[in-house]
Amino acid sequence: MSDWRPRALAAIVFDFDGVILDSESADYEAHRRIYQRCGVPLTRDDWCNQVGIPMEGDVSPWAIRLRVLSADAPDPDRFLAEKRRLFDELVSNEPMRGITELVDAAAAASVGVAVASASPRWWVAKGLDRIGLRHRFDILVTGDDVTRVKPAPDLYLEALGRLNVAGGRAVAIEDSAPGIMAARTAGLATVAIPHWLTEIHDLSSADLRVAHAGELTLEGLDALVCRLRTGS
Repeated sequence: MSDWRPRALAAIVFDFDGVILDSESADYEAHRRIYQRCGVPLTRDDWCNQVGIPMEGDVSPWAIRLRVLSADAPDPDRFLAEKRRLFDELVSNEPMRGITELVDAAAAASVGVAVASASPRWWVAKGLDRIGLRHRFDILVTGDDVTRVKPAPDLYLEALGRLNVAGGRAVAIEDSAPGIMAARTAGLATVAIPHWLTEIHDLSSADLRVAHAGELTLEGLDALVCRLRTGS
């Protein structure tokens, strides 16, 4: 085992949906199938603009939208029940590429890891259990823990506080524009891993962009934090 330790990197804070677990594809496909049954297309462009933005209220805006567009649309309760059934069938049982290896490397180097997700706690915990990673995260901060979610910085500020780490010594890994904005506002270095559903988001403000977490190393993330801290 390597005895390498980072010079500046103290923590990595991960978004959950679309970064650790590909729940985004299953969520979109579940909605798309319901829309298709009602004779209404649901395209990636229709969908992608809401990725990273939490649903407000108890009724899905997608259920409301479908009732406007189709006389065959189910009522909101039936829509939600069918969406959940389809989602459970479709969602992956494996973490996204490179995530397990990066979390393991962080543990070996005594780098803290946390999740900062706008999703509710029950789902983040269930999703981590599903892919066998629940025990590997020191901190879970979810939409249940803050008043404002992304693009506000509150989730990341709460995670930093629980980790007892300054923003300038942490890296956020995100897949959406609201997430990148939240992390940058909280003072973290940012890595964008665009999901196929968020590729059209403007992720240009991220400090680094990669195709998947397998392209990341602790050494590279430490160098990124060092560069940003020194301005070089």
